[in-house]
Amino acid sequence: MLPSRGAPLGAQSAGTRVVVLGTGTPVPDPERSGPAVAVVVDGTAYLVDAGAGVGRRAAQAAANDLGPLRLERLGIVFLTHLHSDHTIGLPDLIHTGWIAGRERPLRVFGPPGTVNLARHLTAAYQADISNRLGGLQPHTAAGWRVEARDVRGGVVYRDSSVTVTAFAVAHDGWKLALGYRFETKDRVVVISGDTRPTEAVVNACRGCDLLVHEVYSAERFRTREPAWQRYHADAHTSTTELAALAARARPKLLLLYHQLYWGASDADLLAEVRRSYPGRVESARDLAIY
Repeated sequence: MLPSRGAPLGAQSAGTRVVVLGTGTPVPDPERSGPAVAVVVDGTAYLVDAGAGVGRRAAQAAANDLGPLRLERLGIVFLTHLHSDHTIGLPDLIHTGWIAGRERPLRVFGPPGTVNLARHLTAAYQADISNRLGGLQPHTAAGWRVEARDVRGGVVYRDSSVTVTAFAVAHDGWKLALGYRFETKDRVVVISGDTRPTEAVVNACRGCDLLVHEVYSAERFRTREPAWQRYHADAHTSTTELAALAARARPKLLLLYHQLYWGASDADLLAEVRRSYPGRVESARDLAIY
């Protein structure tokens, strides 16, 4: 699948690029892998979330001249929260990345529970790890390891290319779910994670270059059963609510992802947002670059 924007997938450009590896939800969709976004800066990819299919999508991107997304080079992941659709690709990143030749432990940052998740995933795959370490298959010594850290907010990571700031969002009863702000030398990118409308996203953006925000169709919401309406209103953001939020956040580009369509189309979502939001807005597809 080609990206939705004009540039070919492998187009090289200077500066920060955002590659949408997955826009999906817990509902399986062959056209949309699970939620995962890569912020690519100075030859390094910084992942946000690891949904189903993340490894294959990264390999697709790498095959089209996005070398930083080669599996052995994926070394750092920021989790927004611990719902399975955002984390089920972690074993793939850990172990397939190791098989591909990653030499260092995978670093994983996320809300409280992330360290425990990483520990249990390592234990669950101990038979595989022992077999590869003790068998004939060539392998690196430390690529199977995970260095996980529970974070609560503020600056959680910094290197010479990027500063990553976590901020609390509101999602479905989680004690803490996170969004992330990436500041690089040329761009500010904010990724909401799963959340109902919150001023934390507005404050993190404040004119940012790119706001990647989850969304559901306000029109199709009316067709949902009452129990699902209660859940979605507490856990997610409607097109109408996102339009109001974006008007305050003022991103240069608003990008919809983790779209809940319920029979709507990308054009429908965009039309719903544009009714009350005059800014630039696009609806992401897997493998699109921004």
